[in-house]
Amino acid sequence: MALSFLSFVSFYGIYLRRCFATSGLSLQSIDIDNETTIHLWAPKPDQTAQENKPALVLLHGFGPSALWQWRRQVQFFTPYFHVYVPDLVFFGNSTTKSKERSEVFQAVSVGKLMEKFQVKKYHVMGTSYGGFVAYNMAKMYPDNVDKVVIASSGVNMRKADNMELLKRANLENIEEIMLPETATQLRTLTRLAVSKRFNFIPDFFLKDVVNQLYSENRKEKMELLRGLTLVEGNDTAKLAPLQQDVLVVWGDQDQIFPLQMAHELKEYAHCTLLLGFTPQNFHD
Repeated sequence: MALSFLSFVSFYGIYLRRCFATSGLSLQSIDIDNETTIHLWAPKPDQTAQENKPALVLLHGFGPSALWQWRRQVQFFTPYFHVYVPDLVFFGNSTTKSKERSEVFQAVSVGKLMEKFQVKKYHVMGTSYGGFVAYNMAKMYPDNVDKVVIASSGVNMRKADNMELLKRANLENIEEIMLPETATQLRTLTRLAVSKRFNFIPDFFLKDVVNQLYSENRKEKMELLRGLTLVEGNDTAKLAPLQQDVLVVWGDQDQIFPLQMAHELKEYAHCTLLLGFTPQNFHD
C-alpha cells in the first residue's frame, strides 16, 4: 500500500485521468455482447447530442492502456471531433470470455462498440498494435470507417521481420520485448521504441512502470501476440489495399517497425506517407 502511495506511475495516472476528463470525456463500460466488455473514454451523451462533430476512434498500441498512450491527441482533437478511446480487449479493464485472440477479433469488438454508440461514420487512428486493428476495421467496415491513420504499425510485417526484430533486441521471444517483466527488458523496449536514450532512469522507477502497467493479463496478452497475423513469406502484395483515404505516420528511427516497412506499406496500400524527422521520435 505504501509503495503504491509513493508510486510516480500512480500519481501520473491521476493526472492523465484528469486530462481526459477536462477534455470532455468520461470513463464508460459497455457490454458489446454477452461475452465481451469494453472500457473506454468517450464523450458524454449530452455532448454528442448538442455538438455536430465527426467521430474519431483512437486505438492504442501494445503496452499500457489507452489512457497512457493518447493524452496529447485527446487534448488536441476533442475540440474538433467526438473522440472515442477504447481499451482493446485484455488491456485496461476490457475483457472477454471468448477464446479469440486475433487483431480481427479486436476489430470486430471495436466495430460492435461503435454500433452500441449508434455512430454510423467515424475516422480511425491506430498506433502500433492498434494500427493492425485499424487496418482490419477499415477492411471489414468500409461503409462505417471514413478515413484511416496508421502510425508506426507494421501491418505488412512478415515472419522474417519478426525474426529481425528479435535479433535487434538480442532476445529469443517477442513477449520479452512487448511484455517486459524486468527493468532490463523495459530498457530494451525503450531503446527500440524511443530514439532518445534514458540511461539515467533508475531501476526502481522502471520496476514501478513494469509492475503498474505491464503486469495484468500477461497470459492473455501473450496469446494476443501469438495470434497476430503476419504476412507469409515475402509476398507483401497480398496485403489488401483499403478503399478509404489512408495516412501512414512513421518515425524515421523506429527500430520496432523499421522505416523500410513504411515505404513498402505506402506502395502496396496506395496511401500517403508522413515521416517524422525529430530528435525524439516515438514508436508509439
